[in-house]
Amino acid sequence: MAGTRQGQHVVIGPAQRGADGRFLNPDGSRAGQGLRALWRLWREGFGTPWPAPLEDPREAPPPRDIPAGYAAFTFIGHSTFLVRLDDGRVLLFDPVFSERCSPVAWAGPRRVRPPALSLAALDRVDVVLVSHAHYDHMDLPSLRELHARFAPRFVAGLGNAAFLARHGIPDVTELDWGRRATLPGGHVVVFLPMRHFAARTWRDRSRTLWGGFAIEAAGGGRFMHCGDTAWGEHLAAIGQEFGPFDAAMIPIGAYDPEWFMQAVHITPEQAVAAQRDLRARTAIAMHFGTFKLTREPIGEPVDRLRAAVGDQDFRIPRFGETILLPLQNP
Repeated sequence: MAGTRQGQHVVIGPAQRGADGRFLNPDGSRAGQGLRALWRLWREGFGTPWPAPLEDPREAPPPRDIPAGYAAFTFIGHSTFLVRLDDGRVLLFDPVFSERCSPVAWAGPRRVRPPALSLAALDRVDVVLVSHAHYDHMDLPSLRELHARFAPRFVAGLGNAAFLARHGIPDVTELDWGRRATLPGGHVVVFLPMRHFAARTWRDRSRTLWGGFAIEAAGGGRFMHCGDTAWGEHLAAIGQEFGPFDAAMIPIGAYDPEWFMQAVHITPEQAVAAQRDLRARTAIAMHFGTFKLTREPIGEPVDRLRAAVGDQDFRIPRFGETILLPLQNP
């Protein structure tokens, strides 16, 4: 188990593997769905078509100067966020700038929106954090270009360094769940357990570790990026062990049909509950409106989130919008 209780305290422990050497979920279950469920999914069809292409109004570029005690969160699309801290350091989460999230350039899920900020427009990247190996989170062309331009520090879960090195991204810092590493500027990253799975092909399913990231800013305060996750007790364990958070980037899309996707993703209503469990003062929605991965209409995740959110501070960023938030938690 990734979370064990000591009295009322939850300790996030290392990831466990099954007898076949594949990583397990935080609750000890096997990750994802099996072939029979996947075959049923294919037979049931692909749901509501999405419009394409979509062009959003241009947003102001991310600020270069951040007030002391603040962080700027820029939504580039899907799960890609640029975060600039008050010391000028720039973190980039799950950078995907390619036209498709697919092993080939001619097929697979295609963008309905371009990246709200192009790779060419980036002026600085100090750290790149990759939550897991799925194509909509680990995009090799983007990672190679970032390495060539900025030589940033790369951080990922266990088992990813060798794969990335073979594809031109060397010196990746690998982390187990609950492990931490010091980043440039004295900031600290912790790899967090999530209920999901990782794969590039059927052969390497769950051979590399997936997760989210908590960032403890050198000047105080903390925020997190969930990567991908299904619902589970690990969310409350993270909130108890590492929270409260000033901000949490939480996925809200790719959940239909729920009988299948509940093993790997959360619904908008569960995202609202996740914010409470994580003890995040502000949540920022992600994983919506960019790639059609599942059946729901393009606007449904946002509509359901708005209906469920109540008085919580759960932001729905415009594509390219920068949200400036204070980092206050001790």
